[in-house]
Amino acid sequence: MLTASHRQLLRVISESGPLSRTEMAVALGLSKAAMSGLARDLIDLGVLHEAGTIYGRGRPSIRLDLQPEWAFFAGISLIQDPAPMILCDLGGKVIAQIDMPLSRDPQTIARLIAERLPDLFKAHPHAAAKIGGIGIALSGFVDERQATCIQSTLLNWQGVLLAQIIREHTGIDTFIENDAKAIAVHEKLFGSTRDQQNFSVVSLGDGIGCAHVIDGRLYRGNHGGAGEIAHCTVEPGGAPCRCGKRGCLDTIASMNAIKEMARAEGFACTCLSDIEKIASTGNAAAINILHRAGSALGLAIANLIQMNDPGLILITHTEDGLQGLFGTVMQQAIETNVLPRYAGQTPIRLRRVSSDIWARGAASIAAHNFLIGPNSN
Repeated sequence: MLTASHRQLLRVISESGPLSRTEMAVALGLSKAAMSGLARDLIDLGVLHEAGTIYGRGRPSIRLDLQPEWAFFAGISLIQDPAPMILCDLGGKVIAQIDMPLSRDPQTIARLIAERLPDLFKAHPHAAAKIGGIGIALSGFVDERQATCIQSTLLNWQGVLLAQIIREHTGIDTFIENDAKAIAVHEKLFGSTRDQQNFSVVSLGDGIGCAHVIDGRLYRGNHGGAGEIAHCTVEPGGAPCRCGKRGCLDTIASMNAIKEMARAEGFACTCLSDIEKIASTGNAAAINILHRAGSALGLAIANLIQMNDPGLILITHTEDGLQGLFGTVMQQAIETNVLPRYAGQTPIRLRRVSSDIWARGAASIAAHNFLIGPNSN
């Protein structure tokens, strides 16, 4: 239904927001006549709609934007138990959310998704007929076709053809992606970094994820492993990691690692804020935990800045407490370990996100493939 030229135009609008025909023609390097034809096609298909009039010198111009209810997308996170499922529209708005039990068996996962989709679609009368794809976010390595889970330690998978299995159960195009990369696509398509061409996302939760957008596109690397800072060695010979190595960043600076270190000291802590409160009383053990974790994460981010020179580092987190000692030490470690010529030039943006962020990222993967085409990251 959509040609390559149509998809180019949709990419521009998805990145920039509503645009006039003149602005779109400039962005794509096309004549006004050619652009008017493309725009008319997409209006006739119902993909675009008139979103307001710009008044200025000369004739008023009409801005065009995506029609949110032209298509819907389901996103499922395999990071949590229960696994959240969301339904969003073409504008990224969440229409509905339900949960399903988390399983490590691919066939069971596909069956559960197929069983729960009708409940998800109840939120909108046309969702089932207009479903544009299913996205799955998981912890692990995913191939460049966003079809196969190459390896996931959390799910104990190797070479699982998950997209195909789910497609066979649901009849709906399905795409899978690493959790942090899914968040990066969500932020670029619908979130706070639409205007950024080069940025890195650091996802701080029970584990640590990272992803890079370069020249406006998700960078996956040759084997899908770009951004795996969680398993960079920061303490050679340190604590064993679930990946099989020792001394990984994940064993020191992830929320799971911080809480485990706190429990080992006898603290009854369930979140980062609890440890921050103990540290604020002057407790040396709590202070040491936060210093160690913040320093390690800050060093890793400083290395990201020097390797990629991004326009922005976005740190997403699901817990309170990053404005305390942990966040202060992290920021100090970044400033200390970045070359002086780069110091202070890369904005570090902290953003607390809800626990459905990975499901929303998954839906964004499906929306991206639907709007812009597969293998166009």
